Amino acid sequence: MMQKVKTWLNSICGAVFLLWLTLGWFLVNTPGVLAQENTVNYTFADLRYQNFSNKDLHGTSFAGANMQEANFQGANLSATIITKGSFFKADLSGANLSGTFADRVIFAEANLKDANFTDAILTSSRFFNAVITGADFSGAILDTYEAKLMCDRADGVNPVTGVSTRDSLGCR
Repeated sequence: MMQKVKTWLNSICGAVFLLWLTLGWFLVNTPGVLAQENTVNYTFADLRYQNFSNKDLHGTSFAGANMQEANFQGANLSATIITKGSFFKADLSGANLSGTFADRVIFAEANLKDANFTDAILTSSRFFNAVITGADFSGAILDTYEAKLMCDRADGVNPVTGVSTRDSLGCR
């Protein structure tokens, strides 16, 4: 009888060990698709000086994140949430921010050359001394006063949309 119990326990332990090895293999060999940049939640993250140039970050959350002097040159930030974030002195040249929700975001001294802000929500966001040459704000919801301030330095045409920065801001 004791021999049967030992045999039974050995077979159970063997099955559990085999199951453990199988699960371990699946965890180690997960496909790279699970680690795409646009699946990461960057809410409240400290991303100062990070390089996100040419990354596909659409649909990602950067709410409350500090992106001071980060590089987002040519990045796809369409349909992202950036509420209360800071792009102070960041490089967003050529970035796609269309359809982005960017309420109360600091773009002060950022490089927004040729950036696409079409249909973005930019309420209470600040663009103090930001480079906006060629940026397209068509259909964006932007504080009237902030748009007026940007009209003083708006110039250029967005190379992707073909819309002038002045026209997209409604400058006279």
